[in-house]
Amino acid sequence: MHACRYRAFTFALTFLLYTSFHLSRKPISIVKSELHKNCSLLRELPTDSSPQQLSLPVETDCSWKPFDKGNYKQLLGTMDYSFLCAYAVGMYLSGIIGERLPIRLYLTVGMLTSGLFTCLFGLGYVYNIHSLGFYIFAQIANGLVQTTGWPSVVTCIGNWFGKGRRGLIMGLWNSHTSVGNILGSLIAGYYVSSNWGLSFIVPGIIIAVMGIICFLFLIERECFQLALNTELLLGQDSTGVCVPVQQIVVVKSGAEPSAISFMGALHIPGVVEFSLCLLFAKLVSYTFLFWLPLYITKAAHLDAKKAGDLSTLFDVGGIIGGILAGVVSDKLGKRATTCAIMLLLAAPTVCVYCMLLVCGGLVNGPYALITTAVSADLGTHKSLKGNARALSTVTAIIDGTGSEIGATVSGLMTALQGFWEVFYRPFAGKAQTCLTRRRVALS
Repeated sequence: MHACRYRAFTFALTFLLYTSFHLSRKPISIVKSELHKNCSLLRELPTDSSPQQLSLPVETDCSWKPFDKGNYKQLLGTMDYSFLCAYAVGMYLSGIIGERLPIRLYLTVGMLTSGLFTCLFGLGYVYNIHSLGFYIFAQIANGLVQTTGWPSVVTCIGNWFGKGRRGLIMGLWNSHTSVGNILGSLIAGYYVSSNWGLSFIVPGIIIAVMGIICFLFLIERECFQLALNTELLLGQDSTGVCVPVQQIVVVKSGAEPSAISFMGALHIPGVVEFSLCLLFAKLVSYTFLFWLPLYITKAAHLDAKKAGDLSTLFDVGGIIGGILAGVVSDKLGKRATTCAIMLLLAAPTVCVYCMLLVCGGLVNGPYALITTAVSADLGTHKSLKGNARALSTVTAIIDGTGSEIGATVSGLMTALQGFWEVFYRPFAGKAQTCLTRRRVALS
């Protein structure tokens, strides 16, 4: 197969692999409105034939224990916090481990175990489990194993594509996040009203199947330049070219520089700044990811399926925004400036209900740019002197510090506050993001 075809194949495969990761994360936001339903209609229009209707404990009649009480927001927020906290801790370790293990095997194990724990959450419905500890355990375990995904796929795609049009390529590629959210919403919404357990079991099976496909077909890095050099040395008509190529790869592997340390990655210019920028940007994004469907259900009085379908507008905007941010940053050569401008424009749209599409584009565009093109640029920074083995660690630091600490704060604050505070808080986040980015935007 030609090198360009291998690149296209790797692009498509890693796209689908990480789509399945986000597809398996989304169901919890759709199922929340089913775990605690709006049962107020049962108290309306009492008839003479049912005078006892007003005295029924409405919440316990139609909600899923233990989320049937008045503290349901705190309990649901605790599940989010458990997942995100585990993800944040695991992400730091994941990048370091990923540098030292074969990407294909590391990613395969992560996807298989993620499928297992996603299905485990859904089995709570099948076996009528009402223990909060069970669901928190499933969330923590899933958060830890899901950290194998992002550093692995970014390292793989970074190995195959150079810097020339990295913004556009990464913008197109990073739409897997929004595509996964949309598919996860549609799949979970299809089952949520009849059997919410399947809202988790079906995505869990999908990510496990994709893990098997990863093991069978993923090619970690490009080696066609080696093959070309060998052909020039031996002649085009020579036979047995594959044997010298394999020998060269082995010798080259032994001469590669060692993987970078955690502190060494922090000293790469721009890593700390972009990590802090992403902290506030992802705080906003994950607030919408985990709570937008439930907010729509409560505010617009829609059922879980309709709220899930409507929430996909935010992710559709994210696809457009990610591509637009990549194209603009390639043209300008200023990734930080592109992010700062988009986030300034995003701030007024965060709390406007009818602007979900625009808000999704302006919020997800910058964070997609930081977690892909910027991470790949910093992972191959000139200060590394050709050591390409820093890419996974740098990606994990940016996504762990910036993305998941911000997301964890979002889960914790949401559990302690009401809906309106949750959706007005992003204004402060956006302002802080732009101030934090000022240093790198001017550089």
